[in-house]
Amino acid sequence: MNQKEKTKLTYNKILNAAIKEIGTHSYESASVNSICSENKISKGLVYHNFRNKDELYLRCVEVCFSEMTSYLCSVQYTTEKVEEHIHKLLTMRQSFFHENPHLGNIFFQIILNPPRHLLHEIHALRKEFDEFHAAQYRELLKNMELRDGITPEIGIEYFFAFQEMFNGYYQNQARDEKDFISLIKNHELHLTNVIDILLYGIAKEDPTL
Repeated sequence: MNQKEKTKLTYNKILNAAIKEIGTHSYESASVNSICSENKISKGLVYHNFRNKDELYLRCVEVCFSEMTSYLCSVQYTTEKVEEHIHKLLTMRQSFFHENPHLGNIFFQIILNPPRHLLHEIHALRKEFDEFHAAQYRELLKNMELRDGITPEIGIEYFFAFQEMFNGYYQNQARDEKDFISLIKNHELHLTNVIDILLYGIAKEDPTL
């Protein structure tokens, strides 16, 4: 094994250890000391590969979004039935969380309780993830008759605006809620309803008006 391969192996060992530590605890509670002691890694090696805890955290976030996007992209979703499309997408999402519990926890930490000073960097790292969902939503809209004045691009803007409001609601709860697991379950439970409401509204149109 040459030096380049050894360096990459060390980097990945540290990163995987950090994913486990942050995915088990949180950004605030994760400890570089724990990463080192539990994985027999010297602190010098950690700081040789990563400038600080923030950079280590952001690389974990990058892996989270990259792995999740690749996983979601691994199947075809295109269908004429909107409900089937949504169900398949959400089922794949749940499968990813089940198969990758540490990355799943990091994802929900990002969504519900992100470190405020890293929001700009996190937003940049989720670009591909957001583009994937924009593409999926665009496919859904192709199979729907849109209201007058609503274009697919306007619909996508509404989707992301609604998503931010939905996540913001749960972020406010996350500040007070001690049972983070229950909060995650409620978030996922209501996600289907939120998408349905966004697509179809909450009130039937009155044909007499």
